[in-house]
Amino acid sequence: MNAASEPRLAWGLTGSGHWLRETLDYALTLPNVDFFLSRAAAEVLPNYGFRLEALRDRARLFLDRTASALPVGFLYEGHYHTLVIGPATSNTVAKCVAGISDTLITNLYAQAGKCRIPSIVFACDTRPVVVTEAPHRTVTLYPRPVDLDNTARLARLPLTEVVEDLAALRAAVERRRSCPSTSCS
Repeated sequence: MNAASEPRLAWGLTGSGHWLRETLDYALTLPNVDFFLSRAAAEVLPNYGFRLEALRDRARLFLDRTASALPVGFLYEGHYHTLVIGPATSNTVAKCVAGISDTLITNLYAQAGKCRIPSIVFACDTRPVVVTEAPHRTVTLYPRPVDLDNTARLARLPLTEVVEDLAALRAAVERRRSCPSTSCS
């Protein structure tokens, strides 16, 4: 991949099904988006009707297949103006808060911060009761206090915007697309 003439969005997908269909449908309407999939995302996407081959036909796709998360290097070369992680599992949120970067997605988050690239995180666990889509049905979930606390802690980290719903995600992404420099956030 050559240096980008126009910086792109790096979009990290985790193993969450919460608003997955709507989030991915929206992301696929955007120009200049590359998708980074955790191993869990690669497993979960087909359960929601998304085939990796079909996604690869519409966007660049990077899978979590290397121990050193090689695709993270594109952040160093100015390819991306923003990292979006969404939907983000409670596991991913907790790791980001704790500074653990042992997956492609958590590595992206850590390195984006080190490169001063803003991140938007569409966290799943933002409310005490969450009604969400699971494969083949809708379920009601009750995030644990630790999950809600981690989401709140993540929102306080530098260069990180946590969003709670699809409308807020769209608004945050559009703000970053209209002004991709860090001084506009």
